[in-house]
Amino acid sequence: MSDFTYLSAAGLSSVGTPTLWAVTIVGVLVLLVLDFIVTRRPHEVTMREALGWSVFYVALPLAFGGWVWARYGSQQGVEYLTGYLVEKSLSVDNLFVFMLLLAAFAVPSALAQRVLLYGIAGALVLRGVFIALGAAALQTLDFAFLLFAIILLATAVKLLRDALSGHEQEVDIATMRSVRLLRKFMPVTDEYHGPHLTVRLKNGRRALTPMALVVVAVLATDVVFAVDSVPAVYGITEDPYLVFATNAFALLGLRALYFVLHAALARLVHLSYGLAVILAFIGVKLGLHWAHGIWSGVPEIPTLASLGVIIGVLVIVTLTSLRATRKAGPGHREVIERR
Repeated sequence: MSDFTYLSAAGLSSVGTPTLWAVTIVGVLVLLVLDFIVTRRPHEVTMREALGWSVFYVALPLAFGGWVWARYGSQQGVEYLTGYLVEKSLSVDNLFVFMLLLAAFAVPSALAQRVLLYGIAGALVLRGVFIALGAAALQTLDFAFLLFAIILLATAVKLLRDALSGHEQEVDIATMRSVRLLRKFMPVTDEYHGPHLTVRLKNGRRALTPMALVVVAVLATDVVFAVDSVPAVYGITEDPYLVFATNAFALLGLRALYFVLHAALARLVHLSYGLAVILAFIGVKLGLHWAHGIWSGVPEIPTLASLGVIIGVLVIVTLTSLRATRKAGPGHREVIERR
């Protein structure tokens, strides 16, 4: 254990001191509040605005990674950068689902960024909960790494099966459990009322707006995303602080990234294949790590090698996707409603 390494509350080796945790959480909250201030007045996002925020939210985590590298050493630096790349890749896949939900609920373009921001805020809370649960599992369960490996391999198989199914699927709002549940308790208006989640009807009764329905639907998908992403980054680093930092930085830039990639998202037709490979690879890495703890002769996959594999896969699927859609025009990606 280095001079800069501490024990987390769960007993895991971590660079996260109480002060560093506090500063990071406050920083994330400040950025989140700033985003809410920026979106307080609904407006259509221009490409210039989206690019500006996207550059900021890429430069910030990279600068933070440079600080981690300089402060705590190359091992922690590589773990952070690799974990951030994994989380950013998975967050791009999340954007496909968000795009489908926004289209299914016919969200006005001026309100899209506020919906995304609600989803990001909810995702941050859920990731924090799952990260804490994951840290507790690693500390108390001998087979936690094996369990995480099985989750990632099962997710990879599902992604691959969905990608190979060959038919486009759409969100059916009427069958979504979260929507059905809300409609049982409160009436829902037919039209949006700006960013308001509820309005008062003429009879004095409070009613939900479609804005509330789409926000709940996005928050429901956040639960599934957390189940996938948290074990994935724990496959890169066992440090709960670095896991939280990679998740937070990857999520904070989603609002702006959505508008930058909106036109290009449909062209990444092979992304699901790439993510399936990445999750399967990390699942195997976790399985080997678990086995190494029992049989020392079992080899482990170095984090630097993992970084190379992940970058290579993302480059390949991006190039093949662009080539596949160059002549056929924008493709249609299959996005499955995840309950």
